[in-house]
Amino acid sequence: SNEPNRSSALQPAVTLLKPVKGCDAHTEKCLRSWFAQEYAGPVQILFGVHSAADTAIPVIHQLIAKFPTCAAQLVLTTGELGTNGKVSNLAQLVGHARHDVLVISDADVLVPPDFLAEAVAPLTNRERRRPVGESPDPQTTHPPAGRQRSQEIGLVNCFYRLANPTTLAMQWEAIAINADFWSQVLQSKSLKPLDFALGAVMVTRRKNLAEIGGFEALADCLADDYQLGHRIAQQGHRIELCPVVVECWHAPQTWAAVWAHQLRWARTVRVCQPAPYFFSILSNPIWWPLLWLLLAPGKCSLLFFALALSVRMFVALNLQQQLTQSWTHLAFYWLAPIKDLMQVVIWLCAFAGHTIEWRGQRFQLRKDGTLVKLNA
Repeated sequence: SNEPNRSSALQPAVTLLKPVKGCDAHTEKCLRSWFAQEYAGPVQILFGVHSAADTAIPVIHQLIAKFPTCAAQLVLTTGELGTNGKVSNLAQLVGHARHDVLVISDADVLVPPDFLAEAVAPLTNRERRRPVGESPDPQTTHPPAGRQRSQEIGLVNCFYRLANPTTLAMQWEAIAINADFWSQVLQSKSLKPLDFALGAVMVTRRKNLAEIGGFEALADCLADDYQLGHRIAQQGHRIELCPVVVECWHAPQTWAAVWAHQLRWARTVRVCQPAPYFFSILSNPIWWPLLWLLLAPGKCSLLFFALALSVRMFVALNLQQQLTQSWTHLAFYWLAPIKDLMQVVIWLCAFAGHTIEWRGQRFQLRKDGTLVKLNA
């Protein structure tokens, strides 16, 4: 829907690229949220599926029929440009895009009605104004040799939260996503400008995508969202965060599924940022106090472990409340230290192998972050 009091000059025409594979109980409401955007500019929605038998197709057709004034289209993207099927999907969708501003979003993402307006807004401001008291960006003060660093924003992304942790395994993963991950990103941003993107929703321009070789350049990458943001940042553009937090809705997942997801994530980060990931074990808030207690049991080590345990559980609860604006996770306070101890095992496993499971298939992860499909 369009909001008449907004200026379409400040809300440029956008094309939403939405790769879809499969359907669950939440797919319809997540996709519907994109049809209900309060945005004054023209919006084109492109849904891409790899197979004519995909179970999401009837849902997409129903939504297109319910919103006949919306420029929405279903595209069958049968070509395989590389091992990353999602990127192959996106590369083929771009060919149908009418507009220069591109919004890339996963199928399980639900957004509020004002999201598109908030996420696109930073791209309309070509020059970033530094708030009073903020120190100059070192990369701006000292641009790379031979290239003047642009103040133009090249990509906007946003934080996301796991909206429906319906199983104990998902509650455990919710601590990683809803408490630890976003706070770690903010800590990184306080030290240096963002040079990567978070993949739930990303907004960029067609020209910024072309500068890095298009989606075709990412066709074999596992962390396509990270690489998209990283390569745009390497071109001298800024990566910005949208203030709106979106929701990710998942079907119920078992411990095995969550473990496979966390291990894939760990090995992805290990490849993308090897040194930071190696040293990330030093910040584990439970492992080191526990190790001290086991190696040198006594009143001092016991007191320190008890203090670390209490602080960890309180901080995890507080961070989750800040992101989700609810206390529904309160009963699972005890999962935070368990998550930290299991994270040690995941950290070790991240260095112990190079294979991952993704979308029901097994791949070998190369040192450069690209994938090789393994035979079944």
